[in-house]
Amino acid sequence: MGIKTYNPYTPSRRNMTGSDFSEITKTTPEKSLCVSKKKHSGRNNQGKITVRHHGGGNRQKYRIIDFKRKKDDIAAKVIGIEYDPNRSANIALICYEDGEKAYILAPEGLTDGMKIMNGPNAEVRVGNCLPLSEIPVGTNVHNVELYPGKGGQLVRSAGNSAQLMAKEGKYATLRLPSGEMRMVPIVCRASIGVVGNGDHNLIKIGKAGRKRHMGIRPTVRGSVMNPNDHPHGGGEGKTGIGRPGPSTPWGKPALGLKTRRRKASDKLIVRRRDGKAMK
Repeated sequence: MGIKTYNPYTPSRRNMTGSDFSEITKTTPEKSLCVSKKKHSGRNNQGKITVRHHGGGNRQKYRIIDFKRKKDDIAAKVIGIEYDPNRSANIALICYEDGEKAYILAPEGLTDGMKIMNGPNAEVRVGNCLPLSEIPVGTNVHNVELYPGKGGQLVRSAGNSAQLMAKEGKYATLRLPSGEMRMVPIVCRASIGVVGNGDHNLIKIGKAGRKRHMGIRPTVRGSVMNPNDHPHGGGEGKTGIGRPGPSTPWGKPALGLKTRRRKASDKLIVRRRDGKAMK
């Protein structure tokens, strides 16, 4: 994927960049793998806004992605690489030898016509999905399962990969994109390679209207509100928030407060992403 720029015929267009979609080889989605996607605009079943700044945006269809990759020992051919409006990564449409079609996350280097396979007997090759027990140490993987058979939950966004660092007993140790070192059951599956569309984070939105097309509504800073609307509000001109630390509109601590409670899975974290060992 490459980044394209635009002629600056308006001030906002000057700094706008976008994808050139050079990886995309198929422009229309597979109808049988698409479902309708209802908009809620951040409202619950009572019509009250529970998630702010959602609403509007272009109409989208949800593409059903096969995160489980359980169809073993049957070769599949890549039909095309597609854009997916629901995620930063591109997706690949594959067709198994028995005629069944599926969408998977498209890793770097996967192209039309390539053959891929799932299962413990598959080769260690880009796009294939294997149990961690069958993958050599040092390999970059993505779409990693946390629980056997549940489907990939880790490392699914554009440009990311985890590295298999060690295998010992019932667990494999992975270095995640955040820097966290985590143990995962060795029977869990992972796909080989780095998720494609790696330049996604270099795109500059450029103008407010483009954010609205994405379904994101405007965000107003608390410091420019009145005191009855936000704890940061009030004061003459630009002034401090008047509190020991930043708060949410409802007075709860924000920005940097650790919210993860002790979980049973903490014992599987070898080193946290901040570099500290788990106690």
